[in-house]
Amino acid sequence: MKQLVAFDLDGTLAESKQALLEPMGEALADLLDVAHVAVISGGDWPQFEKQVASRLPVRADRTKLWLMPTTGTKLYRYQDGAWTTIYAELFDEAQKAAILTAFDASLEATGFVPEQTWGERIEDRGSQITFSALGQQAPIDAKEHWDPDFAKRKVIQADLKQRLPGLSINMGGATSIDITREGVDKAYGLKKLSAESGIPLDAMMFIGDAIFPGGNDYPAQQLGLDVVRVKNPEGTLTAIAAIVGCLK
Repeated sequence: MKQLVAFDLDGTLAESKQALLEPMGEALADLLDVAHVAVISGGDWPQFEKQVASRLPVRADRTKLWLMPTTGTKLYRYQDGAWTTIYAELFDEAQKAAILTAFDASLEATGFVPEQTWGERIEDRGSQITFSALGQQAPIDAKEHWDPDFAKRKVIQADLKQRLPGLSINMGGATSIDITREGVDKAYGLKKLSAESGIPLDAMMFIGDAIFPGGNDYPAQQLGLDVVRVKNPEGTLTAIAAIVGCLK
């Protein structure tokens, strides 16, 4: 019997950087009635608050919700009526500088310069540095068409791996590449979640849209969790309904 269902965020629960739609909020509330729920993704806490925490219906049991920004290097719980930081594992300044330098060199070497960008392309999230090819504020349509098969980012990812040995470099969302400390990926975050929650890994399952080699959801499968790969939030709604039906 599964006790916890973990989700990716962008492309799985919501469109890239968009808030949960009402049907998804209601579906998660239904799921929280029968299981714990975790959300683990590359975004930082402000994005989680905007996309997830503020979009749940009043009836949702937030005490069973585990929010894990920056690929699980941060954990937030709902305690005493407010969201509270349980832990945060941060880069030091020297590590950040090395990553930013490598990004600049890699983008120049690989030649992926889009015709138009919207906002900053590289974001320091404390425990993770994230590259968004079209900028942090790019519209969904532009993001969906830039690299739908991940081919462009695989080239950049391969180059970065040569420049940043010892760091984890994974693709996520529609246009993003996430860099974290060595060994930090969603498997790392899920193991931390197991330790914090007391729920064994074999009692968890994971749902995401990037469960393939090189995708930032793939480590959940490598960890041995039961996984469900979805194409979009509509597929996630179908999966949640089936899980709720089984657990009830």
